[in-house]
Amino acid sequence: MSIPAQPTAAAMPVVEVAAPIDPILEIKNLHTYFFTERGIVRAVNGVDLRLGRQSTLGIVGESGCGKSVMSMSVMRLIKEPPGKIVQGEILLHHKGGEPPVDLAKLDPKGARMRAIRGAEIAMIFQEPMTSLNPLYTVGRQIAETVELHQKVGRAEAMERALTMLERVQISEPKRRLHNYPHQLSGGMRQRVMIAMALSCNPDILIADEPTTALDVTVQAQILDLMRALKEDFNSSIMLITHNLGVVSQMADHVAVMYLGKVVEYAGTRKIFHNPLHPYTQGLLTSVPVLGKKKGLLVPIRGMVPPASARIQGCPFADRCPHVMKVCREEMPQLREIQPGQMAACWLY
Repeated sequence: MSIPAQPTAAAMPVVEVAAPIDPILEIKNLHTYFFTERGIVRAVNGVDLRLGRQSTLGIVGESGCGKSVMSMSVMRLIKEPPGKIVQGEILLHHKGGEPPVDLAKLDPKGARMRAIRGAEIAMIFQEPMTSLNPLYTVGRQIAETVELHQKVGRAEAMERALTMLERVQISEPKRRLHNYPHQLSGGMRQRVMIAMALSCNPDILIADEPTTALDVTVQAQILDLMRALKEDFNSSIMLITHNLGVVSQMADHVAVMYLGKVVEYAGTRKIFHNPLHPYTQGLLTSVPVLGKKKGLLVPIRGMVPPASARIQGCPFADRCPHVMKVCREEMPQLREIQPGQMAACWLY
């Protein structure tokens, strides 16, 4: 992939951003901080995102960029204290013209948020063994989710659990229903997590690194499964990953995060074929391409600064090959640079 020449500000005018059609989730100016003895950790520091209905949004970036904290903020699973949503809105839109619900204003432990969590927004966590209870069978754990949100009896909930295990293509689902998590392989446990997340037909599925601990063959199976179930359930997916290959297969749009901020947003094809932000360009040039024999991989120099650091100007300035004086003095805002493609960079 060739890196495009950097246009001047005069050659690339800034235009107003058009809102996407029919969003199901909008994140506006979200700030999630952790108040520690060593200072304030600004894990999410002004994120704006929109997830469209029945679409997949990929969230990418290095470790420590705030991807998982952002998703946990949407689910209202940030432990308080030390964490806290200090500013911003998380708007969940319903069908039929009902006013959106601001999840950021709900009590994380209240009945309204507990009803939304699981029934309207569900999450697949990175490591199933830390999310599944080792003392209960997988069937019982799926059934409990159904009982809680669907208000049905135990027998009907177990039937639903069996149906979901069949839908996620687990071998011998009737037997697996009575297995404990430790009796299943990593791929099977991830399928159980997907079955549990989709057991109540949620509108939004948040998948946090769903294939990280799996071998490549199982990864492909899980991605195919998620793609098929998204179509079956008419769900929207927020896919959080550092794997650009996964994003290229799954996502309709991509948001690139760096140090708690979105630095580029566009359709998947535009991100991969015409990346604008130097950080996005760096991520792509540091990934091996099958069949490419010439040229070495170019890693991004330096490390992600700690989220507790107070940075004036662009947070990527110290690592950027195109850094200018203004980059160290003022923070660039996320703007639409080309139709459907936004970037936060002074080059434009």
